[in-house]
Amino acid sequence: MKKLFVAGLVIFNALNVIGQSNNSIKFTAKIENRNSDTLTIKGRDNFKQVIPIDKKGVFAATFDAPKGFYMFYDGKESSSLYLKPNSEVNLTMNAKEFDETIVYKGKGVNESNFLAQQALKDETFQNEAFKKEATEFTALLDGKLKKDTESLEKGDLDPEFKTALKRSFESFHQYAADDYERVAKANKMIGKPSPGFDYENFKGGKTKLSDLKGKYVYIDLWATWCAPCRAEIPYLQKLEEKFHGKNIEFVSISIDKLKDNEKWKKFVTDKHLGGIQLFADKDWESEFVMNYGVTGIPRFILIDPKGNILKSDAPRPSDVELEKELNSLLN
Repeated sequence: MKKLFVAGLVIFNALNVIGQSNNSIKFTAKIENRNSDTLTIKGRDNFKQVIPIDKKGVFAATFDAPKGFYMFYDGKESSSLYLKPNSEVNLTMNAKEFDETIVYKGKGVNESNFLAQQALKDETFQNEAFKKEATEFTALLDGKLKKDTESLEKGDLDPEFKTALKRSFESFHQYAADDYERVAKANKMIGKPSPGFDYENFKGGKTKLSDLKGKYVYIDLWATWCAPCRAEIPYLQKLEEKFHGKNIEFVSISIDKLKDNEKWKKFVTDKHLGGIQLFADKDWESEFVMNYGVTGIPRFILIDPKGNILKSDAPRPSDVELEKELNSLLN
């Protein structure tokens, strides 16, 4: 769940407070163990500033950007920042400890530092509070909203930034509560027989879950329009290669709408997708999807050879824990 709440919700909720006039920004970044030779800053209205590294190992650029929230990307890693008129932003970090080492210095950087520190608070909360019982979780969540709001009010921060963050905190609170409930329901399914499916197979005919009994089954619920789903594909393909010949089937179930069936087929062909590629019968309202209480994708499910649920909300292919778990099961 890393960076799921703050980075996404802040950007989403803050779009209407970004100004319309352009203002000059001086931006430099020194990144140890960088993931890329270019740093990319993205914002509203398709804003995109690509900053190449120079001979001194520094990312440096001067550009115009409206006041507001942005994301910067070092390869696959990203974080949020806030740009203001005539700011001089100097970023330092170690990409091996991405969130933990982000520091902004210069002029107009208080908001960006607040975002970096808030991301760590949110990650810590997600790692610890979600393990608690319901009553304790609710108390921790309510306490977090109060502390975050107090910290925001005390800071020397842009008024529009504060307004946007308050909305983000409220969204975090609601989303976390809903997600906790979803995870709790998912955990109750562990060890029970999995709901079944009988879906169109890309290679022809239909495939039932019961057809795969005797093998472990790792299911990827996805859609062609889902960017986070597409981002997991290269990792999934590597897992398929690594565990080829083992007692496991990798099943991808698209929940694209029926009208996009041909789009799905073309995507599978163009991207050379492996494993078993299936197309759900009623997208989000497919019985299999609803039985698992799926409210967001990608979603991954792990089923044992007897057809029982091992993980109703399994790790993503990009999570190193998944490979460890599969190794323990299959080797």
